[in-house]
Amino acid sequence: MEGKSEKGMIEAKGLSKYYGPFVAIRDISFSIPEGQIVAFLGPNGAGKTTTMKILTGYLAPSEGHAFVAGLDVASNRLEVAKKLGYLPENGPLYQDMTPLELLRFFAEARGLDPDQTRERIDRITRQTSLQDVMEKPIDKLSRGYRQRVGLAQALLHDPEVLIMDEPTMGLDPNQIRDFRNNIRALGKSKTILLSTHILQEVEAVADRVLLVHNGALVFDGTPEELKEDGSLEKPFYRLTNEGRPVSITATEVTAQ
Repeated sequence: MEGKSEKGMIEAKGLSKYYGPFVAIRDISFSIPEGQIVAFLGPNGAGKTTTMKILTGYLAPSEGHAFVAGLDVASNRLEVAKKLGYLPENGPLYQDMTPLELLRFFAEARGLDPDQTRERIDRITRQTSLQDVMEKPIDKLSRGYRQRVGLAQALLHDPEVLIMDEPTMGLDPNQIRDFRNNIRALGKSKTILLSTHILQEVEAVADRVLLVHNGALVFDGTPEELKEDGSLEKPFYRLTNEGRPVSITATEVTAQ
C-alpha cells in the first residue's frame, strides 16, 4: 500500500498442524506488511481458526514458524503479547463483570499503571462507542455491544497488530456496518488479519485476501484479482469445491 512500510508484521512460514492422521492445515506461508487489512477467507472448517491460534501463540504448530512484528511467536510469547491484540470468535468476556471492570482487570493483567489504565480505557471507550454501557453487566448487553467489549480488550494496550476470528458473526446488519467502520478506521494505524467466510466482508474492508480450503492456501491477492465477472461468489465456489480434504497417515506424520 502507498505510504506503508513493507515490513512483515504477520508472517506464517510453512505452518502445519496435525491431529493424528487429520491435517488441519498444511504448509501455509504468507507475509503481511505493516498497515494492511487482510481477510482470511474460507468455508467453515478450512483451517482459519487453527492458523490464527498458531499466529497468536494459543496453539503450537506441528511444523513451521509464526512471527508477529518480526518476533518468533513460539519463543517470544510475552513480547509478542505486547504487540498483538486478539479477538477470538467467542471473546474472553466474564459475563458477571461490567465492561469497565473487565477492562480494568485486563489492564492490571497487562501491567499498565493507573495513569495508563485511565487514559487507555477512556480512549478505547470512545473508539468503540461503549460510553452508555460501561457500568452494565456484560451478560445484559446485546451481541453487538459484547463484540465491542471484546474489541476494546484487544485494543486496550494499543497493539501494532490485530487478529480477529469471525468478528461479525451473529451481528445484525446495523451492527455489522458499525463494526466494519471500526475496522477501516483501525486499519489506518494497525496491521489487521480477520477471518471470515462472508464474501461481503472481504469487499467491505479488505486490501488483500488469503483464501484457504482444506487446510491449504489456494489464493493470495487483492479482492479485485480474485473476482470473476465482477463477483467473488463464482471464484469462491470454484476454489472451495474442488478436491477432497487433505489427510495423511500417522506414519507420514511421524516422518515429517
